[in-house]
Amino acid sequence: MINIDNQMDFRDTVLLERAARTTLENVTPLTDLGPEWAEGDITVVLTDDRQLHELNLDYLGVDAPTDVLSFPAAELDPETGVVYLGDIAISVPRATQQAEAAGHSVEAEAQLLVVHGTLHLLGYDHSTDEEKAVMWAEQAKVLERLGLSRIKIQE
Repeated sequence: MINIDNQMDFRDTVLLERAARTTLENVTPLTDLGPEWAEGDITVVLTDDRQLHELNLDYLGVDAPTDVLSFPAAELDPETGVVYLGDIAISVPRATQQAEAAGHSVEAEAQLLVVHGTLHLLGYDHSTDEEKAVMWAEQAKVLERLGLSRIKIQE
């Protein structure tokens, strides 16, 4: 289940659920998440720069806002047997700015950020050139399936 915590009254959360589900259906995780990982639960929090700044500082030691953060959990719910993959936090104001700068819709940008965040929950990273090449290839594959192949993540 994809849970959306829509703190910013984002217009079309169905697109974000679809982006997360498409990622889960088309990408093999790099970490062992158990046999039910593809049916795993994710929470996407749509919030503001202030909250992303606080999270970035608290968890990564970076004193700046950012567009998306992922918090992998990979925990099995003992009652349901469902894997909780983790949380993704997205700054809607930052997504809006990035969409305007790139010349596409905020909905497309938010979908990109959900795909990016979901890949992190599946064990992908971009701290080295080799990791980045793998992650960007998976990201491009999912974006193409979503009809967003022209959208590229800004660094």
